[in-house]
Amino acid sequence: MSYPLTLGALAFFLAVIWGAPLIRLLRSKQMGKRIRIEGPTAHQAKAGTPTMGGILIILTVVLITVGLNIANLLGLNLIGESVLVPVLAMTFFGILGFTDDLAGIRRRRGDAQGMLARSKFPIQLLLATILAVIMYWRLDIHSIAIPTIPERIDIDGWWLPIAIFIIVGGANSVNLTDGLDGLAGSIAAVCFAAYGIIAYFQGQVWLAAFCFTTVGATFAFLWFNAYPAELFMGDTGSLALGATLSVIALMTGQWLLLPIIAFPFIAEALSVIIQVSSAKLSRRFLGRDIRPLKMSPLHHHFELSGWSETHVTQRFFIIGILSGMLGIALALL
Repeated sequence: MSYPLTLGALAFFLAVIWGAPLIRLLRSKQMGKRIRIEGPTAHQAKAGTPTMGGILIILTVVLITVGLNIANLLGLNLIGESVLVPVLAMTFFGILGFTDDLAGIRRRRGDAQGMLARSKFPIQLLLATILAVIMYWRLDIHSIAIPTIPERIDIDGWWLPIAIFIIVGGANSVNLTDGLDGLAGSIAAVCFAAYGIIAYFQGQVWLAAFCFTTVGATFAFLWFNAYPAELFMGDTGSLALGATLSVIALMTGQWLLLPIIAFPFIAEALSVIIQVSSAKLSRRFLGRDIRPLKMSPLHHHFELSGWSETHVTQRFFIIGILSGMLGIALALL
């Protein structure tokens, strides 16, 4: 376990060193966050804070992992080939998120419309399909691990559509959660640490190393994202982390535990689905707008209920830690 933990510490120190220069660069390029008008009014003060902070995480993880893989090709045997799959996931969805962030900044400046959901979602499906096919045919992954059952169950072709759904759903769940300082990053770090521990106990040491490298890089991002944030993750980071976490869950075979380990992310996504569905159905059948939450995603509901931003973040983080602990326990049964 010393190897994954060392990589995590290395990733943190490397990323935190160039975090401040990245912030200065983003500010000089006026890469500021555009705040939703319909969101809580207190958030309007955050307008202009540098976004695309996911670059800090992605470049650090990719450089370390690819560097170790090059060393592996030279015979040093530092990392496994299969770890390149989550690297691809992080890169693919990071580029998509970067494009979306850039489009949003241009929209604020009035010279572009930005990426619409109807154009972004098909791209997510395509990227998820590519990753699922690679895992299915190249890595021969198509099974599910169920707690208390020693043998994994091979679900063969059914695995592909499930994997695609999990990757797309995971990417968007983290994206919806990224709305408060330190919220998405802290929960993501817990989730990667949980799956890193699971991977280690399953003998997937290189996958555990990748997970803790991501944890270290995410902690470095949180150094600058802690309230009041100097840097936002943006879609660049949230889509990349969500998709990569889903790929890790699929590679460990413990994807059935993902709703438990990533419970805060799932709750945030469900809150949006419930809020939108309730509004549409009530207008259609009752003639009036009924919404169960004061605002979605869920963290905004608690903000409008009187919780401070730091209270929401810290309490969701606590729930995330407990969820991760429970998921690890179930995986080890």
